[in-house]
Amino acid sequence: MDQFRKLEFGVASGIALLLMFGLLYPSIIYNVFELQQIYGHKFARYDQVFDYYIHYLLPSMARIVFVYTGFLMLNFVIVPRFLEQRKWWMGIFLLLLTGLIFFLGMMIAGSYYNGYLFGVYDTVRGAHTHFAKSAFITTVFCGVLYVVYYYVRNAYFDYLHQRMLVNAQYRKIAREVLIFSGILLAMMALVFSDSRDAFWLMFFFGPVIISVAFILFYKIIPDFKLVHHNKRIFIRDVVLLILGANFLMAMIVRAVHHGGAGLLGPILSFGVLICAGVVLPVTWFFYLSRQKQVTTVKNLQTALGHSTANLDFLRAQINPHFLFNALNTLYGTALQEEAPRTSEGIQKLGDMMRFMLHDNHLTKIALDKEVAYLQNYIDLQRLRVLSSPDILIEVNIDESQCQHEIAPMLLIPFVENAFKHGISLRHRSRIVISLSCNSEQLFFDVYNSVHQRPENDPERDSMGIGLNNVKERLALLYPNRHELSIRHTTSEFFVHLTIDVKD
Repeated sequence: MDQFRKLEFGVASGIALLLMFGLLYPSIIYNVFELQQIYGHKFARYDQVFDYYIHYLLPSMARIVFVYTGFLMLNFVIVPRFLEQRKWWMGIFLLLLTGLIFFLGMMIAGSYYNGYLFGVYDTVRGAHTHFAKSAFITTVFCGVLYVVYYYVRNAYFDYLHQRMLVNAQYRKIAREVLIFSGILLAMMALVFSDSRDAFWLMFFFGPVIISVAFILFYKIIPDFKLVHHNKRIFIRDVVLLILGANFLMAMIVRAVHHGGAGLLGPILSFGVLICAGVVLPVTWFFYLSRQKQVTTVKNLQTALGHSTANLDFLRAQINPHFLFNALNTLYGTALQEEAPRTSEGIQKLGDMMRFMLHDNHLTKIALDKEVAYLQNYIDLQRLRVLSSPDILIEVNIDESQCQHEIAPMLLIPFVENAFKHGISLRHRSRIVISLSCNSEQLFFDVYNSVHQRPENDPERDSMGIGLNNVKERLALLYPNRHELSIRHTTSEFFVHLTIDVKD
């Protein structure tokens, strides 16, 4: 929340500065006589004397200052330090005092900004009453706007913030929404004082521009580049999106302006021109730049993964001949001493070590080698728990259509996790492992019971580490070509994995 408050302060200050700049820059590029004619026509209509600085610039700047300081006072002092802390009396007193100062400030600023109304009303009192009513409505409107903002912000922290922290995709989308919105606010601020028509066009068409940009960026362009590659479909989708979004907004603008069929054509043409001539090429450029960055990152990740695998391979090769010779010696000794279970375990362990040394560093291996490694691992675990009748291990492997290649060591982490957390020598335990294939996909399921570990067990909270690693490998090696579903309760753990292994 502290970081978010810093962001709030920065955004509010930035908007205030942009609005100030938008008010001041006409004073730099125009002379005062031109400004008198541009902004003083209402005063001239009612025979009132107009001064650009007194009746336009200073009141407009005062309004911005009152809104800015009122927001800071409300958002950073009154609400968090008093109202949220249930210090009601002081909080309500400061709230009313701030509202009163805001009301008086807006009324005084309005009396100068709309000074021509002294020529409209028959009495000075009538004009002052108008200024008071306008300031009161503005004060209530700003208060309601802040209440809406406050509850939207709290709803975000209650329901979305944790998802943003966990899901990188959500964070990326939120960051891009903020960037687009910031650009739009900057454009609105720059045209605020110099052209009200331009401001209202940006106000109405800003959401259209952002919506079109995001739909293009996340749906239409990716579908064209990654899925169908059909130019006709792409052009059709772009035309429908741009025309539909702008037609809808043009109808809204027309309704707000109480009819006026003559506005529909120009407004629609303006929106289509902006979306087709600016939004589409800019979005296309940003998408290609993003894809280039993603490709570069994936290549770096793949290279890093290979380097890490090679390093692990070199570490595993530390005098491997000695290890194999020692295993062969133990295997021969077990046979001589008529210990078939021991000899079988040593043989399977040797086969697993041979797989780790010779096949694990390859990019892809035959699926039957991965299955053989799984079988050896499961058989070794069965030897360990053979004397426990309450432990049930079921293996259903159908290799009839599994003539595929796969990245090594993708399946074993799920099986290791099942035996690591699903076996208990004191409670009934069950592990079920299933594997099958069709011509294009591999289907892998692992089910295991779950047993509560003691508080001092170092493996108590280690379940997610290996699974997170294999999730990252799947995302890197099979992007958009796999489906991983993990469900668990306090007593059961289930994994379903589908991989598109067709070359």
